[in-house]
Amino acid sequence: MFAERLQSAAVAAHSLVCVGLDPELEKLPSELRAEREPFYAFGRRIVDATFDIAAAYKPNIAFYSALGKEEELAASIRYIRERAPRALVILDAKRGDIGNTALAYAREVFDRYGADAATVNPYMGEDSVLPFLVRPDRGAVLLCRTSNPGARDFQDLLVEGRPLYARVAEHAATHWNRRENLMLAVGATYPDELAELRRAHPDLWFLVLGIGAQGGDLDRTLSAGLDARGSGVLINSSRALIYAGGGTSEAIRGAAAALRDAINSAREARARG
Repeated sequence: MFAERLQSAAVAAHSLVCVGLDPELEKLPSELRAEREPFYAFGRRIVDATFDIAAAYKPNIAFYSALGKEEELAASIRYIRERAPRALVILDAKRGDIGNTALAYAREVFDRYGADAATVNPYMGEDSVLPFLVRPDRGAVLLCRTSNPGARDFQDLLVEGRPLYARVAEHAATHWNRRENLMLAVGATYPDELAELRRAHPDLWFLVLGIGAQGGDLDRTLSAGLDARGSGVLINSSRALIYAGGGTSEAIRGAAAALRDAINSAREARARG
């Protein structure tokens, strides 16, 4: 079951860190750009540096598909399976379409790439989401209160007196989470909204985006988002981790370990009361 895998991944790594794989060719270390498969080489470096730190990895399909590097994405996911077999793989694809197309997208995510979950846009409604929730061992991460500045344009619109993002979360938790394989994507850049969602949904897992390059504050995020067990969130960081120190193995590992340790220190302090 997805919920059990999610919990066991966090326990096995003693970590709530999710490492985002957002490879950009011009930012890769110079010695990797000449590789025949530069994104795969960089992915291996990141995974080798973080395999015992990360509870999850989140490759963003856009950076691969924009340059026709889908096979390097698939190879990178296979390498995660070899090197970090307990970690979850969340394919950041932000899919959302009508029923039969959503089914095809779900097959792409789960069968072609072998991911455990996908980010999904819920704004086309149930038939765009349910194909990602049919398999009890796979999950969907619904875009709820996202981390980008433009999130306020529509997500804050009031629907019967409540923000749209809160309505989305409520409907998803009530109607779509029958197999307990649904998560919410919530921005660290909006800690008040994160806290509101946690109060409303004490048992849901959140994928928290926006720590690091987007400026989300870790302490406020953890205070707002951790559940009663000191868990319930995967804290994603992408650029701040993978390009640390110019993308050297040592710097990537150091940045990931520092994030893990800061999260765990906050969890331990919370447990002590």
